[in-house]
This record gives sequence, structure tokens and C-alpha cells, in this order.
Amino acid sequence: MNQAQLLVVEDEPELASLLGDYLQAAGFAVHIIYDGLEVVPWVKANQPQLVLLDLMLPGRDGLDICKDLRSFSDVPIMMLTARVEEIDRLLGLELGADDYICKPYSPREVVARTKVILRRLQLQSSPLIEQPLILDVKSMKAIVKGFDVGLTVVEFQLLAMLHREPGRIFSREQIMTGIYDDYRVVSDRTIDSHVKKVRKKIQAALPDDEIIYSVYGAGYKFEPLA
Repeated sequence: MNQAQLLVVEDEPELASLLGDYLQAAGFAVHIIYDGLEVVPWVKANQPQLVLLDLMLPGRDGLDICKDLRSFSDVPIMMLTARVEEIDRLLGLELGADDYICKPYSPREVVARTKVILRRLQLQSSPLIEQPLILDVKSMKAIVKGFDVGLTVVEFQLLAMLHREPGRIFSREQIMTGIYDDYRVVSDRTIDSHVKKVRKKIQAALPDDEIIYSVYGAGYKFEPLA
């Protein structure tokens, strides 16, 4: 099998080199670009499987690059940035980014998220695998066997958070922080109630299967169907 070609767009040479080393050690082929003006022509010529895109770049802003890439390509885009403001996160996702991670970040986490995105893309493109659960991030819908199960915004955010990292155990506090952007204080029972509702709606369409598991004393995790 050929190595997946990844494009790392990062103007800090040491950080770009470090991230490139981790990705190469994970089995990926990596090309690094330091100037925003070079990104679109290179993507058009080489068609990478994933673009890891910093926002603050010389030559051209990363958000502008993302918008341009989306005009001709569906390549997955992971934004890497020091901008932590909510408006930047939302704008990045609305422009078509598939994931968003803030600096300082762990290169191992970037590698893990890269694998998740590429695995999801591979599963979605495979004609041999029927996907019982599909999450449409743009419309915030969970589609099970072709039908919208009717999740609320908070319920969708909870499921999407678990779905992004299969097998990872999220504590109630982590879930609380991830789904409530206004940092409101809610109880553990509120999170449990959300999980219960998501399970009920999913199981109405998949009565014999379970995808969200409780881990006693730790929290919850998502496990894809075999």
C-alpha cells in the first residue's frame, strides 16, 4: 500500500520539522511548505490526502487558503493555530476545515487525529462497507441507515466529540467543556442525561447494537460497529 501523502503548512521551521518527523514515523509521506502563497498550486499539482494548515502564514492567511482549497478540492484540512478565539474556530469550520487544533499541541495528538480523519475518509469511500452511522457536521445530523435520528445540537456535539476519537474515554468534565461553549456549569447528571438520550435515539434505529459505552468511574467512549 502506498504511503498517504500529507502536506504540512507551517512557517516555523522547527515546529514543521518536528511535526513532519512524527508523521513520517507514523508511516506517512510528508511535504512541508512555509509560505502561504505556495499552498494552492502545490495541492493542485500533487493532490495530497490531508492538509495540515497553520492559519498565520507569510504571503497568505490560512483561512483564505482554506476557502480557496474548498473551491476545487475535498481534501481533508486540519487547521493548526495559536488563535483560540471562538469566532476563529467557527469560521474555520464553516470554511470547510475538518478539524481544528490549537497551539501548543502535542505532535502525538496531531498524528492520532490525522489517523482518525484518514480512516474515516477510507471507510466513507469504500463501496464494500456499509456505514450504519454517518455524522453530517455541516447540518449537525446523525444519519443511521439513511435516516436522521433527530439529535439536538448539544446531543450531536456530544456524539461527534466521542466519534472523532474511537476508543478514547472522555470524562464527564471533558464532555461538559467540549459541548458547552459558554462554559456554563452543569452537573454530571446532565451529561448522563444527554448520553442516555443519544443512546435511545441511536438504538431506535440500531436496536441490536451499542456504540456509546460507559466506563465505570471514568466516563464514556465511542466504539464503531465491527
